[in-house]
Amino acid sequence: MPTTVSRDQVLRFRVAAHELDREGEHDDAAVLDLGVQDTGPDGSGWALAVRGAAVPAERLVLAWSLRGAPHAYRRAEAAQVAAAVAPWSEADAAKRIFDAARPLRAAGIPVLDALDHIATEMREIAARPVVKGEMSGALTERLDEPYLRWCRPCQATHVYEQPFRVAALQAGLELEPGTSPPVVRRIPGWRGPAKRVPEHLDPVRAVVRLLGPADPTLVAGYVDSPVAEVKARWPEDVVPVEVAGRRLDVLAEDLDALKDPPPFAGVRLLGPFDLFLQGRDRELVVPDPAARKDLWRTLGRPGGVLVGGELVGSWRPRSKGRRLQVAVTVWDGSAVPDGVAEQAERLAAFRGQAFDGFEQ
Repeated sequence: MPTTVSRDQVLRFRVAAHELDREGEHDDAAVLDLGVQDTGPDGSGWALAVRGAAVPAERLVLAWSLRGAPHAYRRAEAAQVAAAVAPWSEADAAKRIFDAARPLRAAGIPVLDALDHIATEMREIAARPVVKGEMSGALTERLDEPYLRWCRPCQATHVYEQPFRVAALQAGLELEPGTSPPVVRRIPGWRGPAKRVPEHLDPVRAVVRLLGPADPTLVAGYVDSPVAEVKARWPEDVVPVEVAGRRLDVLAEDLDALKDPPPFAGVRLLGPFDLFLQGRDRELVVPDPAARKDLWRTLGRPGGVLVGGELVGSWRPRSKGRRLQVAVTVWDGSAVPDGVAEQAERLAAFRGQAFDGFEQ
């Protein structure tokens, strides 16, 4: 029979797996195994900072990867990451590039071949650092009709967005940090994706480890891959557990930590795209529908207020020159929890600002 674990155990297990309970300063973070999404003004830098990870910028590489989103990884592992996040099959590649697969298939062009072709062209174009728009324009001139679409907002024809993003890291291209629009450049010393993916960088295993317990459906939702592809790559060293009546798996090596996760009474201000908020089991993480609607908005997504292992509200930064106010919504209507002000001061210092209290 599967071991039954509670929601509280799951959340505290994830806090520890994400190293959100760490004190002091460290030079690495476990979440870099899966990539730290760099979306929004604070992005990957703040996600690392709240985990006490002071990783020198030169040791990180920023690239489009899973779901076409920009993620930070360890620079020394760039080639292995490229292999880890590459599409696994023709079906997987088609799923990851959405509607861009349809005209390619209609033209008899395998999606994997198309992505290789785009990657080759992108690498040639990026002989020097190039702004994304310039890269897109150059690709449009080089590619045939099945690769292109009419963009109504731009009133122009250009390459589909997702193939562009999926191919970039396979071409050995990184994003220049702090650029908007993004600048694409070659990764120094690039010799192509690695031939082997280290176990810790395997996306399926990493999701189970960092966002587990999980099942193939939950992992497929995160990776944006067909469930069948995830099932085919499911780790063999898992054991079943039951969470809220649902049968899930956890890595065997993590079962004891899941059954007896360490206590955590701290407070963290998690960015809108922090990995802790990226699991596809949102009903488990935030049971209240109104709170879920607030936290996972389609537009203007806020960050999450984590108290212990529980998400209790959302927050938004309000910059006024060199000063920062924070707007906090506590979902049960109570006062702003103790410890949030200290974390807001930490955020302000990270941004090079001074904390100016909570917005009323």
